Amino acid sequence: MIDKKKLQNLIETIGTKKILLLFALGICLLVFSFPSPEKKQEKQTTQEEKESSTTDDYVKKQEKRLVKALSKVEGVGKVRVMITVKSSKEAVVNKDSPYEESTGEKEKTVKEGEETILVEEDGKKVPYVVKEVEPEVEGVVVVAQGGGSDIVNQNIVDAVSVLFHISSYKVKVLKMGDS
Repeated sequence: MIDKKKLQNLIETIGTKKILLLFALGICLLVFSFPSPEKKQEKQTTQEEKESSTTDDYVKKQEKRLVKALSKVEGVGKVRVMITVKSSKEAVVNKDSPYEESTGEKEKTVKEGEETILVEEDGKKVPYVVKEVEPEVEGVVVVAQGGGSDIVNQNIVDAVSVLFHISSYKVKVLKMGDS
């Protein structure tokens, strides 16, 4: 144990204010060293925003392409399009499936497992992506000037069904209003 006289001597040489300041600084360091839940939530939010933005970019690109194609069809006129998707882009990773089999006198053991193959990118180990699956189109709404004509409507529904590999009941064609 520390002797009281030595402790008083140490306090007198350092000074009471400096000791209190060091004590307060130590408490501050302890408080700030614990991770805050806000930072974890912020990281999760940025990941979700990143996935959302890539899906939104994909949808906007497909909408522009569809508007460009449909506006060239006879009788359609001006076109506006809205596409909905089921989920975001999906990355398919490569997995290794080791298989071991051993046979003893009276028992047979089979071990199967699955391990994700990792590669190094920018100093970090990330899963090896074999392919990326684009979001699946769930429905399409087309608002067209020529949407009042049955023939034009059928042509639009057929074109959208073929382009996005969806059933015709998932495509709705509406006549554009005057505005």
